[in-house]
Amino acid sequence: MSRTADILRLLTRYESHNVTFIEADGSWPIVWARARGCHVWDAEGRRYLDLTAAFGVAAAGHANPRVVRAGQRQMATLLHAMGDVHPHALKAELARELSRITFERWTRRSPKFESRNPKSGKVIFGNSGFEAVEAALKTAMLATGKPGVIAFEGAYHGLGYGALNATHRDHFRSPFRRQLREFAIFAPFPASVPELPRVEAALRRFLRRGNIGAVLVEPIQARGGINLPPPEFLPALRRLCDAHGALLILDEIYTGFGRTGRWFACEHSGVVPDLICLGKALTGGFPLSACVGRADLMDAAWPKSNGEAIHTSTFLGHPVGCAMALAQIAELRRGKLPERSARLGGQLRELLASVAADVNRRIPSPGKSARTRVRGYEASARGEGLIAGIEVRHADGSPATEEVLGVIKTMLRRGFILLPEGEHANVISFTPPLTIAERDLRQAVAVLREVLEELVTA
Repeated sequence: MSRTADILRLLTRYESHNVTFIEADGSWPIVWARARGCHVWDAEGRRYLDLTAAFGVAAAGHANPRVVRAGQRQMATLLHAMGDVHPHALKAELARELSRITFERWTRRSPKFESRNPKSGKVIFGNSGFEAVEAALKTAMLATGKPGVIAFEGAYHGLGYGALNATHRDHFRSPFRRQLREFAIFAPFPASVPELPRVEAALRRFLRRGNIGAVLVEPIQARGGINLPPPEFLPALRRLCDAHGALLILDEIYTGFGRTGRWFACEHSGVVPDLICLGKALTGGFPLSACVGRADLMDAAWPKSNGEAIHTSTFLGHPVGCAMALAQIAELRRGKLPERSARLGGQLRELLASVAADVNRRIPSPGKSARTRVRGYEASARGEGLIAGIEVRHADGSPATEEVLGVIKTMLRRGFILLPEGEHANVISFTPPLTIAERDLRQAVAVLREVLEELVTA
């Protein structure tokens, strides 16, 4: 029996159900053994090109040497500190750095603020992304006194009980609905400019209720299916929040740190949020997240500690995570990886659009029988920077879920790690390390073209 089979058998025996999905035929999953740069090796020694960056985490490449060394040095010096009690220097340094790359940088360039007086940010650290979201939700409640939150259809903000209230997909929510307060209401997430008036009308209707303290939104919905709103969307949210006294919270856990071709996705539209949630690529691989808010807002919302914080955790601002985050941010700068993401992302969108066009050319004409055994599929490509996807549907518009899952598995057998996204898992997503070579990206899309060709002509 293979090493992979041994590991999966052990996992099946001792890990809870509903965590790791294991196909009975052994086609899924692989067992990761090591990773470096843009490649992963499994327990059998096979090499794969990782087009997921492990959920977007490895923005500067897996096991980036400078980031790893920073973590190793810190582990040898101070492995753990005391959260909200006795701090360590790196927590202060990282909080300052996060302020500098968010609010200080944004407001220095914004015409709304005096250029010589940039506004700073203040930070609440967490471990997983959903903790950053929950810190933001708590901040909004303290700052406004209003419990209501507007989120969006297709939203994914994590699965902790606070964040789950604002995560839209019923698959995650329905088993626990009886324990949820359900303080969030969901508005449509626009995909085009003509949809904006309908969305704005819904938002105004919700905001007029008077109990909405925050609007929580992903600038690009990643798990929702690589959904991009029109550029006018975030500015409209900013205006509505200002008019109704609500806070604008941006969940940039997936889109932050260069993923979209800018340091943060909100920079494409020039919108400055009240709070921003960060995680994933923040450290390149260590569990650390952060909620960063305007300093004046944070100071007004949160009381000074009297010796017992009202929001904390054992591993808050972990020293190893802080060391790796500072090194990761330095790597993004050194390699100009946000700019690289923008350049390669443009090429990736063109390549995926070409693949989608090939699929669409094979749709049989209405009322005519195809001479070859061509099944009807349609595809569309979208993305910003190195977060992109190609959605596949049947010719009647229904999601091609089984087919996309089959494509993902075929790509895995051919040495490429991809993930499906969207409520119906019919979007093939690309979120590779920002360090990926252009030739590797082109090769991956070329193989995907072949696999989809096999699908539509089967």
